[in-house]
Amino acid sequence: MSTPPRPGTPAPASGRVPRRAMLGAMAGALAAPLIGAPRAARAQAGADYPSQPVRYINIFPPGGATDTCSRIFCAKMSEIAGQQFVVENRSGSGGNVGAEAIARSRPDGYTLGLGSIASNAIAPTLYAHLPFDAGKDFTFVSGLWQLPNVLVVNKDLPVHSVPELIAQLKANPGKYAYGSSGIGTTPHLSGEMLKQKAGVDILHVPYRGGAPALLDLIAGRVQLIMDNLPGYISAIQDGKVRPLAVTGPKRSAVVPELPAMGEIVPGFEITSWGALCGPAGLPRLVVEKLSALTKRALESPDLVRRYEELGATPWWTTPEEMTAFRASEQARLAPLIKASGARVD
Repeated sequence: MSTPPRPGTPAPASGRVPRRAMLGAMAGALAAPLIGAPRAARAQAGADYPSQPVRYINIFPPGGATDTCSRIFCAKMSEIAGQQFVVENRSGSGGNVGAEAIARSRPDGYTLGLGSIASNAIAPTLYAHLPFDAGKDFTFVSGLWQLPNVLVVNKDLPVHSVPELIAQLKANPGKYAYGSSGIGTTPHLSGEMLKQKAGVDILHVPYRGGAPALLDLIAGRVQLIMDNLPGYISAIQDGKVRPLAVTGPKRSAVVPELPAMGEIVPGFEITSWGALCGPAGLPRLVVEKLSALTKRALESPDLVRRYEELGATPWWTTPEEMTAFRASEQARLAPLIKASGARVD
């Protein structure tokens, strides 16, 4: 027997009407808390960051200076953040393969990677076509390190200083060659800068990496190289090559007896640098948290010591400073790349 309606309550026309009304009310009740939810979610994006492991893409192969520096940094970040920062090597095309992977990743802070002078300052001028926009497709968080190249010569070359080297090159135009780890690398551009600023004529011989270039330098097939300092420390200490200078803005603590090139050739400065970056659109809160964590990591005494042993200088910047620096490096190096005639189609 059905219960009669309460006094004053209109009787429904059929049993379907209350059910529809009830369903509509339920739907409205469920939807009400979601009004404005996307905006609130965006405002809170990254509030608990990092709550899971973070993937760090190193855009160069394992074993080199950038790989070592990246792993030291990620180990320290894992320690202070309470989540693992896992290094994944994605090399190829001078760093562009890994850079594209960073740019195309989800902008949630859980895929980050290495921004570098190669992919983010040199490549935009060197390559006719890139699968990313170096100025628009990345969020820069901070610098990580600066690493000078070291100018080394074959030990049988009769020079013991940069002025003597320049005099030898000028007296023998086109006779000598410098090696590099590839077209568009900082070793290549260091050689081009020497040619332009010192007014010397010297042949460029590109190799597939720094190791074969070093072997040919020792054998005398090329006469000089300016490559990342860590890869040459052992050869210098063993007397296999003769060091003359570093290419950074100041002397290196690893080889303090060597002058900076700028002391002898005004305006000569090329430093290989690394930066922490992610794809464009990283939530501001994530960027702020990463910036603070990175500052703590780069100021850690054990990280500082290990970087300095490699010849690298820890380098923290604000996101804004790193973004501006990247743009200034691209503008500074573009005329040098164009003058060298280097171009990759």
